[in-house]
Amino acid sequence: MAGYVHLREKTATCPPPVTRESIWEYASYVTAAASSTTPSNPGFAPLIAQGEMTRQPLAKDVDVYFSADVETDGPIPGPYSMLSFALVEAGTFDGKKYDRSPEIGDHFYAELKPISDAFQPEALVVNKLDRERLFREGREPVEVMTAAAEWIQQRSRGGSPVLVAYPLVFDWTWLYWYFIRFCRSGSPFNHSRCYDIKTALSVKGQRQVVTSGRDYLPTALIPNISHTHNALDDAREQADIFANLFEWHGE
Repeated sequence: MAGYVHLREKTATCPPPVTRESIWEYASYVTAAASSTTPSNPGFAPLIAQGEMTRQPLAKDVDVYFSADVETDGPIPGPYSMLSFALVEAGTFDGKKYDRSPEIGDHFYAELKPISDAFQPEALVVNKLDRERLFREGREPVEVMTAAAEWIQQRSRGGSPVLVAYPLVFDWTWLYWYFIRFCRSGSPFNHSRCYDIKTALSVKGQRQVVTSGRDYLPTALIPNISHTHNALDDAREQADIFANLFEWHGE
């Protein structure tokens, strides 16, 4: 499998403003997904986008799902920083039929420059991200969030993007805050277009919320991808769980 293209050497060819053209210039550098450990390698340049640009347009009332995962250095945005995040296309729903994304590999991944000096050491133990490296090499939040919003809109093809997470509240809180604070066009998910896998499992499986976490996944929903606390790995894992859940008829 081909590896990520290192973008650090390429960024000089991109103009400072992030435009519709510049995000697809970034995307053109990326050829295929690498192994799960690649985004944590010290030499990895922290902004990639991958996905086909030529697909049929969708109606506005079609949900286009994006599995999202964030890795942070603390519990809340503002005092603390989002260090990395990933978005993975997870399918569409027109009200009658759910279509899995043909390739869960279509994704956006970024590592960001921290926005404060505050952090919790235990958070870095979990996600294994190096704040000092990100101060030197991480992308500016304005650049990243504007590029991510543009990628989402392009991938939505006229449909309505919906953020998916498991559980939703943590990832939504961080991404919504960062989109509102740094993205030039605001949140591509508006203020409430989101889907909580944990709640959906509780409803479809007729379970309590407390028994609807990852540790209680029914066998039919268990993904083929491990949960590693790497944002891209975990967004892919969630996309797989989400697709399995959408097609599941309960226990």
